[in-house]
Amino acid sequence: MNPPWPSEIVLVRRERLLKIDFDDGTSFALPAEYLRVESPSAEVQGHNPADRKIVGGKRNVGIERVEPVGNYAVRLIFDDGHATGIYSWSYLHELGRAREARWKAYLEALDAKGLGRDP
Repeated sequence: MNPPWPSEIVLVRRERLLKIDFDDGTSFALPAEYLRVESPSAEVQGHNPADRKIVGGKRNVGIERVEPVGNYAVRLIFDDGHATGIYSWSYLHELGRAREARWKAYLEALDAKGLGRDP
């Protein structure tokens, strides 16, 4: 079976959301903060699970631009200067599907490290 393919991607700047509709019928409205702290970049993910960074202080981050990367992904340019993550269609779909669990784990990790969402 083919992985889901985006049929529409819309950046809603004033709401700090990336809205994505996929050809499998799923739709997600992903907050910029969530996308920033789950960036697939090596800066956030590290080179192995032990290197993963918990990024705090991103409650007010926005997305400046969405740039296509070939026909398989987008690069999100955040207003805090972060621009190195390449978000594949499958990763965006996974972020949408697992948003609740990932967000809960992120908040728990922030708390465990004594960090917060505010800058």
